[in-house]
Amino acid sequence: MVQHSSRLDLSFAALADATRRGIIEQLWRKDASITELAERFQMTLTGMKKHVGVLEQAGLVITEKVGRVRTCQLGRGALDEEWAWLERYRRMWTARFDALDKVVEELKRKERDDGRRK
Repeated sequence: MVQHSSRLDLSFAALADATRRGIIEQLWRKDASITELAERFQMTLTGMKKHVGVLEQAGLVITEKVGRVRTCQLGRGALDEEWAWLERYRRMWTARFDALDKVVEELKRKERDDGRRK
């Protein structure tokens, strides 16, 4: 069994939720307070705090309290490790499909050659 880092586990678990992916997309555009995020997602402040807490625990979001406002921003290097993990599998599947394409082309070539001989 392949072992993965607990941060990746936390990150993919956090990203499994559509609201949290939406929060990441919002923060990609610009930082926002928890109140602003709650309004955008038409959610209670408590509900948004829970979502942001999950993202924060996964290292995807950083919050900073300035006065009475807690501002959220993407974590440094957010999604870099996840992207690298996915990219490894993308490359593997690309190589496998390229190899399959070669097999199919070889079978087609043989079929054409056999058809000419008959």
